[in-house]
Amino acid sequence: MEKGNEKVMSLVQLPQKAIKDVQFKLKELENGYKSWLAKQPLPVEAAIVTATTAINGAAIGAFLGVMTQDLTSSLPTPPPQSSLNPDAVAPFQQVQAVAGGPLVQARNFAVITGVNAGISCVMKRLRGKEDLQSSVVAAFGSGAAFSLVSGMGGANPAANAFTSGLLFAIFQGCSFKIGEMWQSTQRPTADDVYYARTRGMLDKLGLQNYTKNFKRGLLTDSTLPLLTDSALRDVRIPPGPRLLILDHIQSLSLGTPS
Repeated sequence: MEKGNEKVMSLVQLPQKAIKDVQFKLKELENGYKSWLAKQPLPVEAAIVTATTAINGAAIGAFLGVMTQDLTSSLPTPPPQSSLNPDAVAPFQQVQAVAGGPLVQARNFAVITGVNAGISCVMKRLRGKEDLQSSVVAAFGSGAAFSLVSGMGGANPAANAFTSGLLFAIFQGCSFKIGEMWQSTQRPTADDVYYARTRGMLDKLGLQNYTKNFKRGLLTDSTLPLLTDSALRDVRIPPGPRLLILDHIQSLSLGTPS
């Protein structure tokens, strides 16, 4: 009877082990891709990030366009004489820009997500961190690009592009702050125990924003004595913070106060 139970348990554990192995392999591939991408020149990295994100956005937009169908088919067309009056045609064009079919929605989402991701990538590489300022700048750029590409600008595309960018930036800024407040209220996750010393070190150095980089690279507390410049570079930590972290670890190993 016991042997039968053991066989059943082993059969149950096999799929779970296979799933964990697949997840581990996917995580390795993801980390390898991110590590390779971080070593590329900024124009190459930005172009790849923009293109891949735009493709994903286009797929999502096309799917939503199919689900919602083409809402513009139910809208009345402007009278022929209105073609001479840009102000009369502008509202109809603006509705078409956001309520089109799969191709229109694919274009819209590709522009919004691709431009946002590209600007975020450039800002992060230049500034060494992801914060409210970078998020707002990326949102402004994506909103302005969306206005220009979609034709929402009407008779005054420049002014409308600025307005759209500003609205996107305000929305993104509010979302960013709400996300920060929500995260601060969450209890530590189970794996946080493996990063207690790491978190304390980063807090002490004023580099707490890079905790997620350590988690992304699975650099737990046990790896701290083994850290090298290349390891920190692989998790996309800029040169300045890398020097501070390595100096702190070296001072601890020598027994000197940091």
